[in-house]
Amino acid sequence: MSIQITICYAPKARQVLEKALQASRGASLIQAIQNSGLLQDWALGADWANCHFGVWNERIKDPEQYIVQDGDRIEIYRGLRVDPMVARHERFKKQGARSAGLFAKRRPGAKPGY
Repeated sequence: MSIQITICYAPKARQVLEKALQASRGASLIQAIQNSGLLQDWALGADWANCHFGVWNERIKDPEQYIVQDGDRIEIYRGLRVDPMVARHERFKKQGARSAGLFAKRRPGAKPGY
C-alpha cells in the first residue's frame, strides 16, 4: 500500500521545485527521497551530503529514523552560502548608518532617535 507525499527543494533563491508522488508505507524519509528519483531529476548530486531535511517546516534531526506519513511535505534544505551575520554586516556597510536600522526614517524636525 502506498501513501501520498510531496517533496520540495529550492535550488536557488525564489525558485522552488515541488513534486507530489507515491511512497511505500513504512519507508523512512531518506528511502522515500532516494526511491523518488528526484535526486537525478533535480541534479542534487554532490549537494546531497550537505542537505538537511524537514517535514512541514520542522527540521528532522535523524532522517534515517523518521517514517513518512500520508500527506507529509518533505523539504530538502540546502546549506547556507553566506553566514547571515556576515551578510547583515555587509549590507549595513553598503547602506551606511543613516539609511539603515531603527532610526533611518525620522519625522522632519524630530530629535535624533525619535
